[in-house]
Amino acid sequence: MKEQSQSAGLFGRLKQGLAKTRTRFTDGLADLVFGEKTVDIDTLDDLEALLLTADVGVEATEQIIIDLHDRLGRSELGNGGAVYQALHDKMTAMLVACEGPLQLPADTAQTPAVILMVGVNGAGKTTTIGKLASRFLKDKKSVLLAAGDTFRAAASEQLQAWGKRNGVPVISQQPGADPAAVIFDALQSAGSRHTDLVLADTSGRLHTQGGLMDELSKINRVIGKFDDSAPHETLLVLDAGNGQNALSQARSFSDAVNVTGLVLTKLDGTAKGGIVFAIAAELGIPIKFIGVGEGIDDLRPFVAAEYVEALLSKAD
Repeated sequence: MKEQSQSAGLFGRLKQGLAKTRTRFTDGLADLVFGEKTVDIDTLDDLEALLLTADVGVEATEQIIIDLHDRLGRSELGNGGAVYQALHDKMTAMLVACEGPLQLPADTAQTPAVILMVGVNGAGKTTTIGKLASRFLKDKKSVLLAAGDTFRAAASEQLQAWGKRNGVPVISQQPGADPAAVIFDALQSAGSRHTDLVLADTSGRLHTQGGLMDELSKINRVIGKFDDSAPHETLLVLDAGNGQNALSQARSFSDAVNVTGLVLTKLDGTAKGGIVFAIAAELGIPIKFIGVGEGIDDLRPFVAAEYVEALLSKAD
């Protein structure tokens, strides 16, 4: 009973976090498909416009609408409830492929697991590191933070604050230091301390600046010299409020480093939560975590069925 109550509470926070997207999308969906209106081609055309407005993206929207057209042709969309269920099923199927837990080595006795965090300034990268550290500590893992964003003094200070809050060490150097050298020092320190996991921050200057991408490539090579299997995860943090521009960021970062997963933050502050479908359709990169609030527990693993259920559920 306690586990069910906790699960319901977590889902409630997810539902609340997606409130802005849900309000825009489900209110429009209700107007389109419920009531006495006949479901026809015009209905699907209106639904297509609604999906695009929610930042679902052209390719993902096309996949959804083609599926609904096929169902309509087979007389499977006789009423609004059928449209809702078909939309629910298709959306869930699209996102299931983007599920995936972190892939970290089970044995960290010799060398630590390494997660490299990348993303532009303002996406919530440093905060995400702090919240991830808290999650790992709850799993009884020892954690060390590497302040690899040496170009912005506030980034190091913010990471130091998270380190103090979580009670974990932070390896940093003076502003302007070589980021790759800072992270390499952190890896050596973690090795000597027999630390389970290193979370490495990086600079977040605009993804259109070639220098940043060169720097990330260098960091990747230096980490590989410490452990040729590292980094074990490279997580790109994206602000959901950027909508379609997040796709451009993901492509640019993927060209520079092997992005193994995404963290989609600030979903609670935007009506563009449909961006997850665009990511699924156009990138296929696993979404490891989503951020639906400011609390530590509001950074949560991405689960397709829960996401769609929260997105399409009616307001309380």
